[in-house]
Formats: sequence, C-alpha cells, structure tokens
Amino acid sequence: MDPMSEDLDLPPGYPVRWEADVVLRDGSVAHLRPILPSDVDLIHAFHSRQSDESIYLRFFAPLRQLSDRDVHRFTHVDYEDRVALVMTLREDIIGIGRYDLTEPASAEVAFNVSDDHQGKGIGSVLLEHLAAVAQEFGITRFTAEVLPQNRKMLTVFSEAGYEVSRKVEDGVVALHFDIEPTDRSKAVATSREHRAEAISVSRILRPRSVAVIGAGRSAQSMGHHFLKNLLDAGFTGEVHPVNRKARTILGRPAYDSIGDVPGPVDLAVVAVPADKVLKVVDECAAAGVGALLVVSSGFGEGGGEGDELQAELVRRVRGSGMRIVGPNSFGLINTDDAFSLNASLSPTMPPSGHLGLFSQSGALGIAVLQSAARRNLGISTFASAGNRVDVSGNDLMQYWIDDEDTHAVGLYLESMGNPRKFSRIARNLGIIKPVIVVQSGVSAFGVPPGHRVRKTKARPTVFTAMLRQAGAIRVSNVHQMFDVAQLLVHQPLPAGRRVAIVGNSSALGALSAGAVAGRGLNVTHGPVNLPTEATARQFREALDKAFADPDVDSVLACFIPPIVAHDEEVTEAVRSAARGSEKTCVATFLGMRGVDSSTSMEEGGGSGQAIPIYAMPEDAAYALAKATKYAQWRNKDHGVPVAPAGINRRVAEDVVHTVLSVSPEGRRLDPDETAALLAAYGIEVWPSRRVATVDEAVEAAGEIGYPVVLKSTAPMLRHQGGVTGVRVDLANDQAVRDAWASLHERLSPLAAGELEVQRMATPGVACVVTADEDPLFGPVVSFGVSGLPTELLDDIAHRIPPLTDVAVSELISSVKAAPVLHGHRGSTPVHRAALADLIARVSVMSDDMPELVSLRLNPVNAQPGGVEVLGAEVTVAPVARRTDPGRRSLT
Repeated sequence: MDPMSEDLDLPPGYPVRWEADVVLRDGSVAHLRPILPSDVDLIHAFHSRQSDESIYLRFFAPLRQLSDRDVHRFTHVDYEDRVALVMTLREDIIGIGRYDLTEPASAEVAFNVSDDHQGKGIGSVLLEHLAAVAQEFGITRFTAEVLPQNRKMLTVFSEAGYEVSRKVEDGVVALHFDIEPTDRSKAVATSREHRAEAISVSRILRPRSVAVIGAGRSAQSMGHHFLKNLLDAGFTGEVHPVNRKARTILGRPAYDSIGDVPGPVDLAVVAVPADKVLKVVDECAAAGVGALLVVSSGFGEGGGEGDELQAELVRRVRGSGMRIVGPNSFGLINTDDAFSLNASLSPTMPPSGHLGLFSQSGALGIAVLQSAARRNLGISTFASAGNRVDVSGNDLMQYWIDDEDTHAVGLYLESMGNPRKFSRIARNLGIIKPVIVVQSGVSAFGVPPGHRVRKTKARPTVFTAMLRQAGAIRVSNVHQMFDVAQLLVHQPLPAGRRVAIVGNSSALGALSAGAVAGRGLNVTHGPVNLPTEATARQFREALDKAFADPDVDSVLACFIPPIVAHDEEVTEAVRSAARGSEKTCVATFLGMRGVDSSTSMEEGGGSGQAIPIYAMPEDAAYALAKATKYAQWRNKDHGVPVAPAGINRRVAEDVVHTVLSVSPEGRRLDPDETAALLAAYGIEVWPSRRVATVDEAVEAAGEIGYPVVLKSTAPMLRHQGGVTGVRVDLANDQAVRDAWASLHERLSPLAAGELEVQRMATPGVACVVTADEDPLFGPVVSFGVSGLPTELLDDIAHRIPPLTDVAVSELISSVKAAPVLHGHRGSTPVHRAALADLIARVSVMSDDMPELVSLRLNPVNAQPGGVEVLGAEVTVAPVARRTDPGRRSLT
C-alpha cells in the first residue's frame, strides 16, 4: 500500500513502488518515499530545524540557509542516476538519503537525519532502501565521505553488515563498500526489523496507560464494556475514559477529548461510530498517542464507502507514526500480573499461562478464549486483528519470539496478506517455540470482507508446503489447535516416534494403538491392558515400566472410568509416574478434555508439568503425532542457503530489461533469449532446431550430430496418452527420413505436425522444474517427475525461496514418484547432486528476479551422469512489488 502518493502531484517516472511504511527502532512508524519537486518548502523547513553541528557534518560547511539552486538540485532527480528518498512523519521530513551515480556501477551516498529523531535507526533504513533501489539499475558499489567526528553516520555504515573499507584523506573519511546483499547484511536487516516490530507490539500489549474513547455510561455501549473489562481485570496502569457527555464513568473522571488526558497515552481504544473515527485518529496523533485499538465496525467489511474509509484510516494512522489493531477488533489481552490488561469484549480475564493466541475473527475471539478456559489452558497474550489493516500475525510472532511468558503460539488465520514474511518469521519463531496454525487454505476465494489480500494463482498445496517449510503445525480447527497446544505447553517434546500405551480396557487399548499407528507413530510398548477393576497402585506400576522402557519416547495412558479406584487416584498415578521421567505423557480419560488442574504436583525430577487429557484416543494420538513431527523438524539440520557458483545477475537483468523495453507488457522469450537468460544462472539448455521439411530435418541432424531425436512441438501431445509424438535414437539420415514419414502420417490429422530435431540424450528420468511468480506468495519453485500419471495425481512438490540445501533435497524427495530417481527396481540412481544444483539455480534466479513470472524446464533429463535441460519456456513481465520485497516495509 502506498498511502501518501495519492495526495501528491507526481512527476513523470515517479517510482511509486519505492514507497513504504517502516517501523523504526522505537516502535513508531514513518513513511518513506522518493523525493518530489514539490518538496522545496519541506526541505527548507527540515534544514531550518537542524543544529549548526548537524549542518556542518552533512555539508562540511556552516550552510545555515540553503540556496534556491541547491534545493532545486536536491528535489529534482531522475530516479535512476540521481535518487533521493525522504522519510516523513505527519507530513514533515525527518530524514533524507540520496545517491548520485559517479561511475557506471558506483554511486556516492549521503544522509541527513533530523536532530529530533536521531537514534531511531532512520539512517539504517534509508541505506537499506537506497541499496535496494541502486541494485535495480545495476549499481553494485556505494562510496561516501564522512567527517571523522560524525560517529553516528560512520556507525550506520559499519553496522549495516557490508564489508566497508575506510581511508582518511584531507581530514575526511572515504568509505567504499559493495551493496550486493551478504549473509551478514541480510541478518542485520532481519534483526533490526524483528527488534523494531517486536517493540511496536510490546507498546501495544504492555501499555502504561490506556484511554477508552467513546466509553459511554450505558452498560450496552461497546466503549462501556471495554472500560469495565479493563477495570475489572485490575489493569495496573492508568485508565482514562473519554466522553464529552459525562464527567465520570464507572468512578473514573471522563475527559472531553484525548488531548485533555493528563500524561502520555500508550494505547487508545477507539469505540466510536465509523464516521467519527478519522477525527479521533487526528486528535490521537496530535496528542502523541502510541497506538490505536479500533473496535468500531463499518469499514472494509461492508465494502463500498467502507473500503475508502478503511484506506484513509490506515493512511492517517501510519502517517502519524502510530500503529493500529483493527478496525472491527475484538480486543487485546495480557495476563501478566505486571499489566493485567483486558482491553477486550471478554467479560472475564482468561487464566494466566503460556499460550499466545492470535485471531483475525472478532466473532471467534470469545469462542477461542472460552474454549481455552474450559480446558484450563492458560493464555499469556491474546490479540484480535479484526480487518487486519496493520498489526497482523506476523507482528505478534515477532513479539512472541522474545516474550518469556509465551511458550507456544496459536494462530487462527482467515487470510494472509504476506505469506513470504510469515514463512520467514514463523521459521525463526518455530526454532524455539511451536507455532500452531488454523487455516483451511489460502486461495482467491473465501477472503473475509475487509481484509486486504492479493489474489493468488497458486494451488492450496503451495500454502501447505509453505507451512511445512516454516515448521508450522497446521491443524483444521480450534479444537485441534488446543489439543496440540495443551501438549506442547505442558509437556516436553517427544524424543521420537516410539509410544507406550497403558490402559484398563483391551478395546480401548486396541483403539488407542490403531490411532497411534494411523498417525505414523510406532507402538513399541503394549498396549498394556490392565483389568477394569485395577487399583491406582497397579496403574502406577504399569506406567513406571512404560516410562522406564528405553524403547519408549512417549506414554499414552488411557482409561475408562474405573470401578475400584477413584478418578483422582488414577490421575495422581499418571501424574506421579510422569513426574519421574523426561518423556512425554498424554492421557485419555473418556469424556474429559483439558489440562490436569491439580495443584498437588511437586517440584523436582521429571517434566514437572501438568498432564494433557483427551476425551478420545484419536485426539491424543493426533496431538502426539503433531508434537512429534514438530520436534523432528526443530531438531533436524535445516541446512545453509544455496549459493550456486557462476551466476551473472547483470547479464540476466540485461536480458529481461531489454525485452521489457521493447515489450512493456511482457512476453514469452524466444529460444535465444531463453538460453541467454538461463546461461547467466549457469543453466545450459540443449539446442533444438525446428524443421518444416524432411530435408531440413536431415540437415539439422547432420549439424547437431547423431544420434538425434525427432519430436513434435505441439503442447497438446504432452497430455495425449495414446499418441506418441517422438522418435528417439535416430542414428543416420535414413532413420530421420523414416521417422519423419511416421510422425507426419500420425500427427497431421491432429494438426500437430510441426517438428524439431535435438541431440539424443542419455536415457534417464524425465523431470519438470518450474518457477512461478505468484501475486501473493512471490516466487514458488516446483518439482515433479514428468508424465501423464503424475500430472493426473498432482504429484508436484513446492517450496518458496530462498531455499537451503536441505530444503532443495526435501523438495526432490517429497514427490511420491521420488523412488524412480533412486534406483527403483534395480535401475541406476540419477545424479541427485546435479539435479539439486539445477533446482538451487532456479530458486536463486526466481528469488532474484520478480519479472520472471513463469519458468518451465521440461523435460529435465536426470541420469546417472548428470542432468540435461532439454526444453525451456520463460515468460517475463513487469510485476508489482512483492509483499516481502527484501527491504523493511509494512505491507
């Protein structure tokens, strides 16, 4: 979204795609955009606010006032060789970054940050975005001249993650560095993004003061509910009702406007009619409010004017440096005793615990919290995003990475606005804390009204693959989410797939064993079936043996209501047995569901955790299987990012830019263009010659060299099971003539008689490797074994770049037809490393070039000696900015 440009008089060639809202180091928001000729007055105002020292450090001279000529030069750029970006807050410029081309691939860069906003990381953000812009035009190197005493600016360069060389000349530090992203520079940018976004959410969930705007005296008003719930929960900070028609509400003094509230306000709950929200936003901005929780409805969920109102709401909020949860939000909760924040419509605070919850649906919020409470499953924090115009699940995950009170995360997603960023953050979070996702799928259909989502062309299997790649635990509904969460929060992760089953019913034991085996786990102990009248002591002895078995990783205790022993005695037997072990324990007590709530558990050896209880064995097996699979993902080697040698991005960019300069709408590349583009990434396409006559075919075969293949170029034949459009292993001229006659006779009735000649490849396994630029997911790399059966069975695997070597290997292995690559029925295995290298190159290429809207390598002949790309189709087109563009941005 580009919230500012619509109100400005844009010059020709203005690059709207460079605009971005960014979160600064202190958690506030600023808008970044290219400079405009109309910024003259803003530049003068910015300069006038700077101190003499800042002016001297920037210009190396005491220029108290800029000349009209200087300002004209600053504000008039060509957006290519001369580029300037400005950062604005409430329409004032607070930072400027610019570069000027000095050599064909080198530019001099300079920055100027407002004295009032230094220390917020503005210089770092400007450098990051300038470097990304420069790379669009083939600039690979930045230079800068900085005075030695300008330590803040020297720090910006030295801490950016680039290899910076310095040289002092005539009292000035000359800096030089390549701007090609490195592992370190990417890590620096990711770390800064994480810290900034985590801080911005922390300010929302850990406020020192909350104002409720629209808090009415009527118990039926929404604002009244929010105010009452805040007070009843015992919020530890200041609470300020805002209502022009009341002096006091619920015993608290009410204020006419937010501007009258004494002291700073960290969070403002906005509960006024939709048509009054914008006015409230402006008042909150003027009062310096940190963030807004807009619970009002009547925005994008209604369409029409509501969409326009919602877009303007985002523009004003972000333009004022604030963040917003909502609109149409159910609210926020933080059960930490240091805050006791219940800024929600939930009348009661949920029990304190270690599960962080995020829900987009306001209506579902109550059901989610009530379900958690019924299970005795404690919550650390909860957020309802409503229409999700700003704060999203991605932001909450950034916060939960560092939140010591949150041990597992549950996300109920109705849509996803930035899957690439979700995947990146979920992977970082999942390495230390499990992420459970409820989502039926992401498609062009079913997006809730009011949610800003780009339409996707990808299949639902791409979303599934993305979650698997990120290590997220996908479940189908809220009940399954809590089934898995109560295990992950309260028990150690399973060390493996080996399960012991102990119970007091042979029928229940058999049912449990079937459920466990059906989920891909192994029953290695039992089922041990005690008599129904078994005592608690007998239960304990059987459980002790199960936990002591070295061939057991998890124990499932399953019992029908006992006759002799009481429920609590059985529960204590399970609890005490688990206490002495580090192994995972779950229990099935028929008809019960939740977390063991007994307080009699002692501190000491073993897990020391509560026991998750399930109503049926199938539920326990499901949760145990999900936890086991997550533990395996978390503990495995995730590999290193692929970085194939011999890549020349400049050549590839030249090919694409040349094509788009002639065909601005994009098109399919011709064979020569395709070969040149792929060669730049180290991918060789075997040449082929299209032929119109038999004599041309013979001539082409002689030039290519025997043996050859003669095949039809008609795409339809790839999907016609009964028609053969290829003749192979043609060793001489006569064989080519005979093949021509055969194909011509067979294919002419199908209007598929256009043929081509290609060198005969070594027999192998035909594969297909593709990369598609999806509007929502960005680049998607896919792999499969060619052929009609796999196409019918949809046996295609997907991954989202950037990929690691492990991810590439898993992509190859994840198709059902993978055994044919590895020596199926005695055949010689293909050169897997060569196939992996090819996929790695495709993944890097698709990640580098968003203009690459479609790439299809088919067939790729994988054989014991290597791989040969026998066919390639590439389509390029200009595309909108990716949802996760590789530079910090709120989308």
